[in-house]
Amino acid sequence: MIHPDFYRIRNGHAIGLDEVPLVTFTEFKPILLNAVVSGARVVLMCAVPENVFLTKGHSTGEQMRLLCVMAWDEEGALGLLTAQVGDSFISLTPECPQVHWFEREIWEQWGIFPQGHPWLKPIRFHKPYRKNPRENITETEIGETVFFELKGDEVHEVAVGPVHAGVIEPGHFRFQCHGENVYHLEISLGYQHRGIERAMCGKGFEKRRLLFAETMAGDTSIGHCLAYTHIIEAFQKMTIPPRALALRGISLELERLANHTGDLGALAGDVGFLPTASYCGRIRGDFLNMSALLCGSRFGRGMVVPGGTGFDADIQRTDELLARLSSARKDVSNAVELLFNTPSVMARFENTGRLASQAARELGLVGPAVRACGIRKDVRSDFPTGIFNFAHIPAMVWETGDVFARAFVRWLEIQQSIGFIKSQLSNMPDGETMSPDAGDRRAPEMAVSMVEGWRGELCHCAISDGEGGLSYYKAVDPSFHNWIGLAMALRGQQISDFPLCNKSFNLSYCGHDL
Repeated sequence: MIHPDFYRIRNGHAIGLDEVPLVTFTEFKPILLNAVVSGARVVLMCAVPENVFLTKGHSTGEQMRLLCVMAWDEEGALGLLTAQVGDSFISLTPECPQVHWFEREIWEQWGIFPQGHPWLKPIRFHKPYRKNPRENITETEIGETVFFELKGDEVHEVAVGPVHAGVIEPGHFRFQCHGENVYHLEISLGYQHRGIERAMCGKGFEKRRLLFAETMAGDTSIGHCLAYTHIIEAFQKMTIPPRALALRGISLELERLANHTGDLGALAGDVGFLPTASYCGRIRGDFLNMSALLCGSRFGRGMVVPGGTGFDADIQRTDELLARLSSARKDVSNAVELLFNTPSVMARFENTGRLASQAARELGLVGPAVRACGIRKDVRSDFPTGIFNFAHIPAMVWETGDVFARAFVRWLEIQQSIGFIKSQLSNMPDGETMSPDAGDRRAPEMAVSMVEGWRGELCHCAISDGEGGLSYYKAVDPSFHNWIGLAMALRGQQISDFPLCNKSFNLSYCGHDL
């Protein structure tokens, strides 16, 4: 049950800033820890300047608040809580590992020192947001950091990246090994921190913000754009037409289909199984081209806009999509069944990169990575918005927590998404695709938006400034939660299993480096 000190907020809705609860940190810590013990999890935790919350007057100095969004998945409840902090606070990480990455980010960005954090170091390489936050943080050069060291006879390190052979963004992986066995993997990211969250703030930047939302993680353009538009629509009290809701849901699931299919092909490639690798590479393109048929962009850009959709689908286009979807369904079924029916493939997938469900829960993992550990967690069913209030997609789970489970959950979700899209296309509501009541609320408010992207849960949180602009913006990509899951999955594995385990998570560098 949600703790009474949390303000219960609905996904995709806004509340006045005077409704945001405020406690002391002495009160905040046991409230949060008790909530986690009761089954809640941390969706977002960040630091916000105190003056952002003030609707009258201004604060003196640079007082800060910790802002926490908690989720009670089984109840479908979200809770908000804030606490005033000075330049330090007692770290919650030793008792709540879910916040370890959030606390490092807070220290890096604002110089607020989490006392007792077990491994405090920057998660990105950029200048802190506050000037001279005492001496809690020292600016470092890009890539300059301290890595965990394992001592012992014949223990050695293997360093990979940040420059990679493939066309991917930079990230560094430091393995502590004995022979081929991996004892510990440390992941260092943030080489291309872009500052998107801060660029989202201000007045009169609607088109710019929409572009930034679509490119937070380019392969999740629809997911992040939906989370952003829900924020704006909450502030402006828009009602989205049913036809636009259906088109948005179709676009989101097409994005899931393209990426899940591509991932299965890439996993096949990592074990040298070329038939599925080549087939899925082509079929991924078929799903991307379906998005292009809707809006002219293979990544769905321009499809989702505040108030509705930028494009409609006439009868001819709808029929074309249904025909293409039916053909792609047959092709992807053949390719994936060939993959899972090949013993040599299963020998590489099963029991590789196994992650225990308890570890996944304690670390707060999301998306297919956590569902592959038997944990039924999906925003579409737990915190539904838009079309998912009316069309249910059940969460697909598997129990083993290994590469096979992460691959098989993707296949289950592909089948569910195809069925959903077929149903929506065959029963498309009539009417407009844009809201007629795009008003402008001037009262300072806070809104929280969650969307189940193809990698997992996306969470955006924003505060309006009362003058038509945004004074604060925070976005959490699923990769922010899940990189530590990859590190834990490598423990006890052969180092040669890293490419396969890495692809089974397929996390985003740029989504992490916002």
